[in-house]
Amino acid sequence: MITKKAINRRIFFMICEIILIVFLSLFATLARPIDTSKVVYLPNGSVSEIISYLSKRNFNVNKFDKYILVFMGFPQSGWIEIGQTRLSKFDFLYKLTTAKAALMDITLIPGETTLYFLKDLSEKLSLNYELLVKEYNAMSPIKEGYLVPETYKIPVGISEKHLVYYMINSSKKHHESIAKKIFGQWDEKKWFNFIIVASVIQKEAADASEMPLVASVIYNRLKKGMKLQMDGTLNYGLYSHEKITADRIRKDYSKYNTYIYEGLPDTAVCNVSLEAIKAAIFPKKTDYLYFVRNKETGKHKFSTTYNAHVKAISK
Repeated sequence: MITKKAINRRIFFMICEIILIVFLSLFATLARPIDTSKVVYLPNGSVSEIISYLSKRNFNVNKFDKYILVFMGFPQSGWIEIGQTRLSKFDFLYKLTTAKAALMDITLIPGETTLYFLKDLSEKLSLNYELLVKEYNAMSPIKEGYLVPETYKIPVGISEKHLVYYMINSSKKHHESIAKKIFGQWDEKKWFNFIIVASVIQKEAADASEMPLVASVIYNRLKKGMKLQMDGTLNYGLYSHEKITADRIRKDYSKYNTYIYEGLPDTAVCNVSLEAIKAAIFPKKTDYLYFVRNKETGKHKFSTTYNAHVKAISK
């Protein structure tokens, strides 16, 4: 006959055995190596949302890990410095609750080209320029003009792929948000056509107040079938800060040369401000066809006729 004491002893050992199995299983899971990038971005949200976010980005985490994270402490949001590309799951989850990434402010100014900006990024963050360009071309829906000019907080140690993804994703949200506020919907093709016009405006206007006037000249010349003949369109790519000379105009046969080709360039010339986009969408109604820069003031003199334009140049 089995006594009650013996039954209780068996139950006790069974519970101990279960606890031991669970512990060993948990230990094995947490000791398992996990591949990661040196810095990881975590969005704001619940632990479940963060685990889901990581899982969708091919991190080896599961629903059970959320309980471990809760036990360790709530994960931080923003950029997290992991510091290694391979470590145990325990160390990875612990880093999510304790580490913060060192951030560097990188500013993209309106009118700057993507290639020039990526070159600047590669030098400041010690990244591979060719790889940055490759990742941008793979992720961006347009060749130029997609990045939003602003100050980006970039974590030191980020990979080329994650950096480009972060900027592209941030810019995508911005474009769609502004387009919906102006037009009530997101029409990608229509929006990118305005980006092309805005990029020419950005390169040519002396300041934001001139942008609607420059826009009117562009549209007026296009309507009349006149070539734009604007120097700013030749400040594309790595030519962003190069002075445009008569020799350069003669020798550049790219579609950016509006002295040779009619119409707008096939793609944007640079990254643009919101003011330039608004000017492209809401140009000033004028009869202007020409403008010339006053070297003393930096502003432009706008004219409706060629004779008036020549007089403005002589002055």
